[in-house]
Amino acid sequence: MNAIEIRGLTKSFRGMYALDGLDMTVPQGAIYGFIGENGSGKSTTEKCICGHLVPDKGKIELFGKPYTDAGVRVRVGALIENTGCFPNSSVYSNLMMQAINLGVKDRAGEIERVLKIVRMEDNAKLTFKKCSLGMKQRIGIAMALLGDPALLILDEPINGLDTDGMRLMREILVDITQNLGCTVLISSHILGELEKIATHYGIIRQGKMIKEISAAEMDGRSRAYVSVKTRDIEGAARLLAGRFKTEYDGEYLNVYGVDDASYISTCLLQNGHFISEIRQDKVGLEQYYIDLMSGKEAL
Repeated sequence: MNAIEIRGLTKSFRGMYALDGLDMTVPQGAIYGFIGENGSGKSTTEKCICGHLVPDKGKIELFGKPYTDAGVRVRVGALIENTGCFPNSSVYSNLMMQAINLGVKDRAGEIERVLKIVRMEDNAKLTFKKCSLGMKQRIGIAMALLGDPALLILDEPINGLDTDGMRLMREILVDITQNLGCTVLISSHILGELEKIATHYGIIRQGKMIKEISAAEMDGRSRAYVSVKTRDIEGAARLLAGRFKTEYDGEYLNVYGVDDASYISTCLLQNGHFISEIRQDKVGLEQYYIDLMSGKEAL
């Protein structure tokens, strides 16, 4: 059973289509990276799933039931745009108000549970306005986790975070899926971070899904290449261009279609090229996305 299944979803605003026949499949238990440029329809899709917007047409099913079903709606938690917290109230008070709003029974116990999940158990008394951006994002996730949802929808939760904040957020999201059995739909522009945790990807453009692929599929089909630094980049490129596709990215000469760094190093050294650095790699999510958006075959 899929956590989310969308078919032919359409939503327009004043005659302009934000979603234009979108299809989407999110497997249960996945961390689904939802990718697209600004205005592509990511937030509109998430708001439709959450019931914040009513689609013009199309079908949305959550865990095999219509998204409007009362029994399935209570299984969805979301953090879209902002946390909606009161700035002068404590972290605990904000969570308590949300728990009351949701009708949570053991409110104190549930607040303690979600604060532990987001590593905020020692900051419950802190006033929300005094929290850092990373802490505010984690508080928003804690609020979305109240009631133990089976599906968590997060809109750009890692944008603006520092390195430690992003690392902590990654750990939290992996814990949520592995230990709580929760499915996570997450949108982000920071593809390098998304690539570290996502199990599936959906790439949207102009309201249409243009590609859905699992991380395992991407890894299995990724083009291998060797990156090399030499004193004479142009000369090395001329030497290798007859046998391989090469591309200079401003720092490295990338040699595609080969996954044996020793072969490239031997070839260069035998022809008098000094190598300062060489490494093997694969086309990652960011390059795949760039190539897909420009109409190139990335995989």
